[in-house]
Amino acid sequence: MPGFDTKIFKQTGALKEGHFLLASGLHSGYYFQAQTLLKYPKKASRVAKKLAKKWKGNSIDAAVSLAVGGIVLGQEISRQLGCRHIFLERKDENFSLRRGFHIKPGEKVLIIEDVVTTGGSIKEAIDVIKGYDADIIGITSLLQRGETDFDYPFQPLLKVNWPAYSPQDCPLCRDGIPLHISGTKQSKIKSSEKLQ
Repeated sequence: MPGFDTKIFKQTGALKEGHFLLASGLHSGYYFQAQTLLKYPKKASRVAKKLAKKWKGNSIDAAVSLAVGGIVLGQEISRQLGCRHIFLERKDENFSLRRGFHIKPGEKVLIIEDVVTTGGSIKEAIDVIKGYDADIIGITSLLQRGETDFDYPFQPLLKVNWPAYSPQDCPLCRDGIPLHISGTKQSKIKSSEKLQ
């Protein structure tokens, strides 16, 4: 992205290469672990400032992030925008507002996620927020990988087109490259093993 030094992603180890199982269920040779970057407060503030700048002038009432990945970024962006920050979390597999969080009808909301691949989680979040009759101003993220289709403006910090494959069509699996499961557990499974 012009005007943004992407070296920060490699310097912090947030950008990884190998063979990864993404949250979407797809496989990829590239993985972006946002929390590896966001654990550094000054760096988190720096990227949040860039993202917040895209939404200045929209009078955002609430930044709503998706737990867990979007929480740190959401907190930083809300600080930059001068609005409150709340987050959606899953209960029984579905997103909901908990912990006394609420959205008033007509409030202007910005949805925040760390990485958007297929957009499935964002679409779930949109359905929840629309249930509160809020005014969704837009969606933002650190990274967009692939194409998405939202009915609202989407402004990622960086857009990439890294290939992603279904497990059945993955060339990395065919080459026998060990599959890393993304997320909090840094465990490995053999690429020849069937995913349940």
